[in-house]
Amino acid sequence: MNSIVQIIEPIGIFDGTKAADFQYQIDQSVESGVHTILVDFKEVTFMDSSGLGALVKALKTLQAADVSLFICSINEQIKILFELTSMDKYFAILDSREEFTKQLNKSA
Repeated sequence: MNSIVQIIEPIGIFDGTKAADFQYQIDQSVESGVHTILVDFKEVTFMDSSGLGALVKALKTLQAADVSLFICSINEQIKILFELTSMDKYFAILDSREEFTKQLNKSA
């Protein structure tokens, strides 16, 4: 596998207070030359529209840098937020990290 993967694991409430740190992690990952980023939401309990905005900004940054973005392990509240805003059509959302690994192995 020649793909460089970065995993980002936010914790707790993913909102505007976490957005700057998240964007910094995205920028650092791009600068380090990653090809794929997985954002694992396993430890996130709640996400508001500011958190979703941070993800949209990250997606735009990553698309411009030709970096793939995947999201996994979202809870029901986050899933509903994605569906209500139709953002689930723009993000690659997977059930688990294991599913991400399978997806990555298929494309390798």
